[in-house]
Amino acid sequence: MEASAVIENNENQIVKDKKVKKKSIIKEWVIDIVVVAFIAVLVWRFVGYGVWITSGSMIPTLEVKDRLIVTRVHNPENLKEGDIVLFKNDEFKDEILIKRLIGLPGDKIEIKNGVVFRNGEQLKEDYVKNNEIKNGTYQVPEGKYFFLGDNRANSNDSRYWENPYVDESYIQGKARIKYYPIKDFEILK
Repeated sequence: MEASAVIENNENQIVKDKKVKKKSIIKEWVIDIVVVAFIAVLVWRFVGYGVWITSGSMIPTLEVKDRLIVTRVHNPENLKEGDIVLFKNDEFKDEILIKRLIGLPGDKIEIKNGVVFRNGEQLKEDYVKNNEIKNGTYQVPEGKYFFLGDNRANSNDSRYWENPYVDESYIQGKARIKYYPIKDFEILK
């Protein structure tokens, strides 16, 4: 009888140990998942994120359904002319737009028959393949930016907005990498 009691106690202890080990494994997984989720949220909030292009305003540089990696812009003063930037706009309340940065605060932008001049110098815009004959002069105020799409004939951009300038507080991110489709992988300048 004592031998069967010892065997039964050993079996009970083995079952207990398995339950404790199972709880420990589950606890470790939950902790790992929470830590990974926390890191992912920090990266998304402060470093960057992925986007999917939904309009043709940046063709041929960016096609509809291209996917990009975007870094957050914490200091818009570090942006340069020619950067591809994501931003909000009062005229498109629920949308994030993506366009090429043409004018920085203080710049004078002139468009003559579709040709763009910044502070009197003609821009070399090899990326514009579908231009539009449009004229206009814009003096970019301090703290504001001026944007155009690469597909000028099919881009609702600064030339057409009621307020052609985007406040620096509306700037969200800078496009860095086009990663999809894979055959078109490119580090954006």
